Amino acid sequence: MATRDHIRALARLGLPLIGGHVAQFAIGLTDTIMLGWYSVEALASVVLGHTFFFVIFILGSGFAIAVMPLVAEADAEGNEAALRRITRMGLWLSVTYGLVVLPLFFLSGALLLGLQQGPEVADLAQAYLRIAGFGLMPALLVMVLKSYLAALEHTRVVFWVTVVAVPVNALVNYGLIFGNWGLPELGVRGAAIASIIVQFVSLLGVILYAVRALPQHELFARIWRPDWDVFAQVFKLGLPIGLTNLAEVGLFSASSVMMGWLGTVALAAHGIALQLASLAFMLHLGLSNAATVRVGNAMGRKDADHMARGSLVAIVMSLAVSLITVAVFLAFPQQLLGMFIDPEEPQRVAILATGVSLLYVAALFQVVDGAQVMALGLLRGVQDTRGPMVIAAISYWLLGVTCAYVLGFKAELGGVGVWLGLVLGLTAAAVLLMYRFWRTDLSRLREKFAQA
Repeated sequence: MATRDHIRALARLGLPLIGGHVAQFAIGLTDTIMLGWYSVEALASVVLGHTFFFVIFILGSGFAIAVMPLVAEADAEGNEAALRRITRMGLWLSVTYGLVVLPLFFLSGALLLGLQQGPEVADLAQAYLRIAGFGLMPALLVMVLKSYLAALEHTRVVFWVTVVAVPVNALVNYGLIFGNWGLPELGVRGAAIASIIVQFVSLLGVILYAVRALPQHELFARIWRPDWDVFAQVFKLGLPIGLTNLAEVGLFSASSVMMGWLGTVALAAHGIALQLASLAFMLHLGLSNAATVRVGNAMGRKDADHMARGSLVAIVMSLAVSLITVAVFLAFPQQLLGMFIDPEEPQRVAILATGVSLLYVAALFQVVDGAQVMALGLLRGVQDTRGPMVIAAISYWLLGVTCAYVLGFKAELGGVGVWLGLVLGLTAAAVLLMYRFWRTDLSRLREKFAQA
């Protein structure tokens, strides 16, 4: 397969996934913008609330992500029974996980106070989370079904279902946060209710599509019947993925906690800058998902050369995206940050000043952030998840969090120092994960396929 064909295949598969991730991000972005206009305290509290929710979500998402390479491999082998069983057990694991962690949302206030967050911010964050927590299970189920559809290259529906959810979220937010259209003014609680509505609308959309577009798979027929062997297979692959994601998200969550120690202005600026950096990350994540599917298909066909060429093309495409986002962050920092803050907000100047310095640091880690998530996508495609989990823990926590604390507080660099710690953690992960795929996994698979 020529390089041009790899580019076309990745673009055809990846662009809808990128669009879906960006649309999903737009839901959180809408919350941030509207709450930023509501009050700085509401914005700071939901920065913490989103962080708390996402940490729990991302651990459980490992089971959904594991569905993608397993279904892609089963599809390449023409094994419809296997891909059905894999997806069902991914749904089972997501429901189980959602029920187990639900009590944490009701204890969130005490947990946030234990992390030395301000009482007012922690109380508002808990009010948000006690409602938003009921959206965790449908959110995970949506992710499982999106992984199933993406692995079968039905990526446009992933995009469109998420796109429809964006205006639904915005409209409900506008009504319930501010009390418009005769609805009660609920502030952060209104944003939480909107999130739950969006998750159930999305779940209904992907279920209807899966049933109508792929009836031959009979995905929901006898779904109550357990398949413990496949359950264990998805669990074994998915738990390290969830822990790897948790290590990465934990790095950014720890940075949010540290920024909270610096005050409300620093935390609000951090939340806005992190939203912008996360938007850029969505582009890489979509390409990484596409690479997972392509590598999974190559695994099913036992074609190492195809896998290597496709992987290299995906990496170069991700690098091109990184260079564009670096240019945008450096050229328009104040304009980007200013969208999130009410022009009449008394602390606007202070938030912008802090945010600009953070966005400059964010430009530093664009290349390595894209490289590490691409490497993870390639490794998941070959179903290598335990080694990357260890690498992630060392890079993000032993190096990244430690450096963030030392540079931010011991070296007294403040928020910039905390974010420089992020750069160091992401750089270490990018180098080690890329080395593992190219020098360990790909070499092993070449030998294995040659002997088959």
